[in-house]
Amino acid sequence: MKLRKIIASVMIVLLFTGLVVAQQKTTRSETTVEQEYLSTVEDIIIKELSAADDFDTKLVALQHIESALAAGRVSPQIQESLQSLAGEGVLSQSRTNGRLANNYPDVRKKACELLGQVGTPEAKNALLKVSLADTEPMVISSAVRALGDIGINEQDDVVNTIAWIQRRFSVLNPTDSLAFEILEAFEKLAPAVEDNALMIESIAAIASNYRFVTPVRTKALDLLAKLSSN
Repeated sequence: MKLRKIIASVMIVLLFTGLVVAQQKTTRSETTVEQEYLSTVEDIIIKELSAADDFDTKLVALQHIESALAAGRVSPQIQESLQSLAGEGVLSQSRTNGRLANNYPDVRKKACELLGQVGTPEAKNALLKVSLADTEPMVISSAVRALGDIGINEQDDVVNTIAWIQRRFSVLNPTDSLAFEILEAFEKLAPAVEDNALMIESIAAIASNYRFVTPVRTKALDLLAKLSSN
């Protein structure tokens, strides 16, 4: 029922948008207007699906966004929807009878992954917020991986945040997959680091923590050796 309401709302907006486009055709080429129309339609659909309450509809929104990114289409509306989905249940919460109703880690994880593909400074900032606020290792792992892929490290903001995440989880909840992604991100970001003291301390902490599996600790030791040689 909710999905039907969303579709109905989208159709009304599309009808209005079509009327506007018809008026614009008198001043611009038909091809250009058609492209803008299709882009606008896509943005409206993604925005409406992202704002839905239920889990499945948000997954559909992520599928539309993934298709748009694969085709090279990135709009401010798509970025805004991704940032909202990445914080679903953490940065923006919906409660029913006092109970958190929109805690969707799978949605946040996928949104973080797609923000890494967007690769803008705005995407980086959104990922930093998620990394600091979320408590799910799989979501934070996805955010850390995306931050490493983006590669922006202004005044070591990203590296210092990742080092803080490592300290936060090393004692209470050491997770092999998260530690691995932290090491991968550090390796990618190393050329953009101004002061590597916190990064090296974080890598050394992973290397010496026997609660991590041997391959993770070995990777940390190898990375320390690589950084020393450079």
